[in-house]
Amino acid sequence: MQDRVRIFDSTLRDGEQAPGIALDPGQKVMIAHQLARLGVDIIEAGFPISSPGDFRAVTRIAQEVEGATIAALARAQPGDVDRAWDALRHGTDPRIHVFLATSPIHMDHKLRMNQEEVIAAVEENVARARDHTDDVEYSPEDATRSDPDFVVAVCQSAVASGATTVNIPDTVGYATPADYGALIERVVRDVKGDRDEVVVSTHCHNDLGLAVANSLAAVRAGARQVEGAINGIGERAGNTSIEEVVMALRVRADAFGVDVGVTTEEIFETSRMVAEETGYPVQYNKAVVGRNAFAHESGIHQHGVLRDRATYEIMSPRDVGMGDSMIVIGKHSGRAAFRHSLGQIGVELSGIAFEEAFARMKDVADHSGEVSTDQIRDIVEEVMSGIEALDRVTASFE
Repeated sequence: MQDRVRIFDSTLRDGEQAPGIALDPGQKVMIAHQLARLGVDIIEAGFPISSPGDFRAVTRIAQEVEGATIAALARAQPGDVDRAWDALRHGTDPRIHVFLATSPIHMDHKLRMNQEEVIAAVEENVARARDHTDDVEYSPEDATRSDPDFVVAVCQSAVASGATTVNIPDTVGYATPADYGALIERVVRDVKGDRDEVVVSTHCHNDLGLAVANSLAAVRAGARQVEGAINGIGERAGNTSIEEVVMALRVRADAFGVDVGVTTEEIFETSRMVAEETGYPVQYNKAVVGRNAFAHESGIHQHGVLRDRATYEIMSPRDVGMGDSMIVIGKHSGRAAFRHSLGQIGVELSGIAFEEAFARMKDVADHSGEVSTDQIRDIVEEVMSGIEALDRVTASFE
């Protein structure tokens, strides 16, 4: 049996911290229901002490959304922990997620705390959270710019105080896959050890474009929870893209040897909903859910895909709920793809008519890029009108 990697979705908490996003409680509840349909294991619903609206949203999600653990974020402060519990207390499967930074730059300039004070605060507040619920997560914020020995020490203290998940955040996207994997491997060895009840988690930001790569390196190193957001939204350059991690683990199960419980056919609908509600559009070339993720314009690629999709597609668009692949007609398209596009609108041309229509398509594509279905229809009408006119002229001379 394969190991299971839990998917911890933070679209409604860390994702919402992207500049310009402000979801109301109703929007959060709607997205949370869709995340549950998607099959993520944990939904981080918000940061209850941050605003009355976030408190209401977390409270409603905890009460109304079934099928996932509902988590709330709290600083390592008693007021935060208690406020998180007040929001979660009526839910059936609550988790309190406590965080406190461990890097010198954060401890010196933000917290004004030393290592001993950080460990004491973590112990106190993880224990306080554990008094409320058996499911407690601890994150040493900015772990990848921290002393690894201190990260291990504070995580050991968190586990001793009742944490069942230790999450290692690459808060500013500083890590590379090699050094992040090495840090995770050490935490797995020195913090988790042989404790089956302790899960090591990842939380990677995308400042250097390495969030997904770092998360996958962590899975190889023994992490069994991955945190991220739908469409990769989040602060600055965003978070680990949940859909990319899920599909990488599914498509390359041979390389990772783990399983996820996500219903991948719900990925596209979840992506669409998040984009619509947040106002953050999905880039055309975004992996897995972008408009061009399963689109083919090169003639060589189109010819291959029309013969066998596996020539240029390592997964089916239906696997993520997108429907069929898209053959895009443009200046790089060949005759096979153009003939296919004609068939899609119920037109069959041959001989001179086909060659004339193909030449006109190329001319249109040189000027407009992608040739739409309506433009193809216009081309066919023009060609057929020209042939009919030629036939009439020819007939008049006979």
